[in-house]
Amino acid sequence: MIRALIAALALAAAFAAPAALAADPVNGEKLHQDCLQCHGTKIYLPPRRKINSVKALRKEVERWNDSYNPKMKKSEIDDLVAYLDRDFYKFGKP
Repeated sequence: MIRALIAALALAAAFAAPAALAADPVNGEKLHQDCLQCHGTKIYLPPRRKINSVKALRKEVERWNDSYNPKMKKSEIDDLVAYLDRDFYKFGKP
């Protein structure tokens, strides 16, 4: 009985963990307001768009994060990338 309960809890935790770690594009949209102080959204769209993958998008967000004070946390970078991908780039999951 105890082993079955432990197995059930382990299984539930395995499925819950990815959801808990998922990026939040709604928070990313809020964070994006800081980006708009320097540029609009036209840089995300053709013909000015230079990013061609989620990996490149993340790299660019991380690069610009070096200019922020205070810097964004990893979870905030994840949120911002999720927002930009959802609303502009539409690459989907890497």
